[in-house]
Amino acid sequence: MESPIIELNDVVKVYSTAAGDFTALKGITAQINAGEFIGIVGKSGAGKSTLLNMINGVDRLTSGQVIVQSNGSRVEVHSLSEDDMALWRGRTMGVVYQSFQLLPMLTLVENVMLPMDLCDMYRPRYSRKRALELLELVELGEHANKLPAFISGGQQQRVAIARALANDPPILSADEPTGSLDSVTADHIFEVFSQLVREQGKTIVMVTHDNSLAPRFDSHYLLADGKVVDQLPKDALQEMSHGG
Repeated sequence: MESPIIELNDVVKVYSTAAGDFTALKGITAQINAGEFIGIVGKSGAGKSTLLNMINGVDRLTSGQVIVQSNGSRVEVHSLSEDDMALWRGRTMGVVYQSFQLLPMLTLVENVMLPMDLCDMYRPRYSRKRALELLELVELGEHANKLPAFISGGQQQRVAIARALANDPPILSADEPTGSLDSVTADHIFEVFSQLVREQGKTIVMVTHDNSLAPRFDSHYLLADGKVVDQLPKDALQEMSHGG
């Protein structure tokens, strides 16, 4: 049987604060298969974003293991040096933030080109061509030469998704990507993610506080107080909703 693309083994994260140690994650163990759209669901403070940052290596774990299948090899993420981690993340993990984090002085196409330039993945001429293709993918090709300030929030989030896809990573991690958007725009962003899973085989791990989204994921992990309290695949949720 094919091994999972992401493995979390007894992941613990403790933050030291002035008031004492705070345990944000209390021994999370989970497996995510390639080509799945996974939701990490829970209330504010449950540990959702912390868990996502353990997966993408943005933050360091206290104990445990995160293993990611990358380019045919199993990488123990938190054993990498900071420089190797940054390069690994740039090539393996596309990161989408709630606040978009586009650079305001760069055009949309330049924002999408940036990860390619930082990881030296493509020649400059090709990186621009690829960036334009990705903007077309998220239906923003005609706005390629605009600055972020001149497009809407929903459009900025779509640019952020295009930027996350720049180096063709197998995995996308998204932290509340629809949290600051209206419901119609949020639904469109969700559909963009679903399309990437269906048509490109991407693996997407998305954090949300919106429990109503749980049935739309292939599978979801419900977090509370730093622990997984529920994990159900979509078909089980659908059976429950029909009284099965």
